[in-house]
Amino acid sequence: MIEVKIKDIILVDYIQGGIYMLLIKNGYIYTMKGQVIEGGSILINEGKIVEIGKDIVAPLDAEVIDAEGKMVTPGFIDAHCHIGMWEDGMGFEGDDGNEWVDPVTPQLRAIDGLNPMDRAFEEAYMGGVTTAVTGPGSANVVGGQFVAVKTYGKRVDDMIVKEPVAMKIAFGENPKRVYESQKKSPITRMATAAILRETLFKAQEYLKKKESAVEDPSKMPEYDIKMEAMTKVLKKEIPLKAHAHRADDILTAIRIAKEFDVDITLDHCTEGHLIADILKEEDKPALVGPSLTDRSKIELRNQTFDTPRILHEAGVKIAIITDAPVIPLQYLPLCAGLAAKSGLDEMEALKAITINPAEIIGIADRVGSIEVGKDADIVIFDGNPLKDIDCKTYATIINGEVVYRS
Repeated sequence: MIEVKIKDIILVDYIQGGIYMLLIKNGYIYTMKGQVIEGGSILINEGKIVEIGKDIVAPLDAEVIDAEGKMVTPGFIDAHCHIGMWEDGMGFEGDDGNEWVDPVTPQLRAIDGLNPMDRAFEEAYMGGVTTAVTGPGSANVVGGQFVAVKTYGKRVDDMIVKEPVAMKIAFGENPKRVYESQKKSPITRMATAAILRETLFKAQEYLKKKESAVEDPSKMPEYDIKMEAMTKVLKKEIPLKAHAHRADDILTAIRIAKEFDVDITLDHCTEGHLIADILKEEDKPALVGPSLTDRSKIELRNQTFDTPRILHEAGVKIAIITDAPVIPLQYLPLCAGLAAKSGLDEMEALKAITINPAEIIGIADRVGSIEVGKDADIVIFDGNPLKDIDCKTYATIINGEVVYRS
């Protein structure tokens, strides 16, 4: 990775005629598409990247950021967190991530519980994180629908990148603990798997009836909001997003996904390094983390920052996640840096918080790399955020707008 030299930067603000143009010049541009452009420039118009290269001539009415000597990257992406669902510095009043009275709640949508006024969003983009995939927690076997949002905005509807982006499901200790205290199922891993299978089977039957009703309206089933939500999974419009730490839970998640021929991502994947060869064989992506925590429960006993390296070396596509608020979102690059410290190639660590999560989540047409036509979500750093503890975010740009300057 190129070392970044720190020099002064000059900013000139200029907006005219309702058209916002921005030129970033003289930066070390990490496009995340196989190129690092030294002394490169990026021209942005109306929120999109329109030109990348050297010696770009900007219109006279463009704002210019001279990023000489600074590292320029795509905005970072956290592929699994709960930002806005558990609000910062609150208790029950801001806890909107788990409806833990019913183990099957696919009808719940993150957009209805997410508060963009939570100060964690501002801290996220100040740290270079411009996209967050957020949603329900892991109390339930089926928790509800995740959403991908930009981290800057006042209205959720205007921040959405993709919704829904995934259907949250959970294995292991969390649903067991929640429902054991209520003395109802599931209190075993067997019951968790059985409830998920039952839900998917019911959704299959519901979808078959709906499809039959195209020719015979009398066969239209009574509307079921839970099954409506699950049909998106069966039609492969969205994947299952599987909370699974332990190796056997990871493999149960894969087994059920194969039984019902649905897509799945393996989230947390704490013991993924123990079955890296199998995950490569199954060709499933791993969203690894949160690793910067204590081993607070039994299924975390094999937690290590070696996991991303081992999975990558086995050929598994990886993303690194914070599970915020477990780890605050602004520390996503720190987590990637610690994975690099444990042997993951530094460029691969950077990919794990940019282009890889974008591709895994299905939003790479808009974010994750610096390419013409993509959203202008760009961050300028005065050092290397993966390894310089004193590195500061100089500027964060989301949808072509400078939303933060140090």
